[in-house]
Amino acid sequence: MLPSRSLGDLRVSALGLGCMGMSHAYGAADPEESLATLHAAADAGVTLFDTADMYGNGANEEFLAPFLAERRADVVLATKFGFVNDENARPVGIDGRPERVAECVDASLRRLGVDVIDLYYLHRVDPQVPVAESVGAMAEQVRAGKVRALGLSEASAEDIRAAAAVHPIAALQSEYSIFTRDVEEGPLQAAREVGASLVPFSPLGRGLLTGDRAATVAALKDDDFRNSIPRWQGENLDANLRLVDRIDAIAAELSSGGSTVTAAQVALAWVLAQGDDVVPIPGTTRRKHLGDNLGAADVALSEAQLAELTALSAVGSRLPERTLKQR
Repeated sequence: MLPSRSLGDLRVSALGLGCMGMSHAYGAADPEESLATLHAAADAGVTLFDTADMYGNGANEEFLAPFLAERRADVVLATKFGFVNDENARPVGIDGRPERVAECVDASLRRLGVDVIDLYYLHRVDPQVPVAESVGAMAEQVRAGKVRALGLSEASAEDIRAAAAVHPIAALQSEYSIFTRDVEEGPLQAAREVGASLVPFSPLGRGLLTGDRAATVAALKDDDFRNSIPRWQGENLDANLRLVDRIDAIAAELSSGGSTVTAAQVALAWVLAQGDDVVPIPGTTRRKHLGDNLGAADVALSEAQLAELTALSAVGSRLPERTLKQR
């Protein structure tokens, strides 16, 4: 079984599962295989399952409902609110007004088919609303028994401290990987100051750090949003794949006696090694990739290997410019 770590008062598996790709952002997924992946994750000891109301305009929460109906006792369920989407599930704004919180909680509970959300995130801080006001309304949902713990996603150090002054913050969810280190520049320190754990999303660089060069390029279908990410374009992608070759080399060093370590496992092991308060949520829609990801819990990196991985620096920004301006 997987080791466990804490998110506030919640005890979860050291590796969680990001469910977004099962119905949002990366093109069409096989629903049968995705459902089988959910069950395989629970069978393997994964307890933290992460979704959000914006993923497919609620479709991702609805997709999880049959799984939760069978496995609710095995799941620490996280979802989020804050984004406003258009009819095509593309974000067009952020709305963290206090009067919206209860409506969003009730809508998520209905789609998920549950009576309580274990971890409820403000998906992005609304620049027009003090974070203390948004979190104050979220805290009312805790007192109402509809939510157990609160989190923030991609929040600044200042907002983390302001939120924690209103209600305990169990988790900060931010993109974090060997290639994406922004959270180290203030937010991670603030999270640790207030007792919040870090929940890295995209710890495999949205697939870039898996080491599967052919699959990385072939994955970019027309409806895959990675087509708009500078890090995945032209010379940037070529340079980044050369860096991934170095991760592959470390994986080869660690492979022995018929046991194979993959680049993805090395990348996840690096994230896990950043602290016992770090709980990555790699996303996948396939059981094969799930098994590979979970194997990272058994990979021990040397100090020299950790240092080499830490020194890698990706070429190109992690998101399109228009998206970064929303944050």
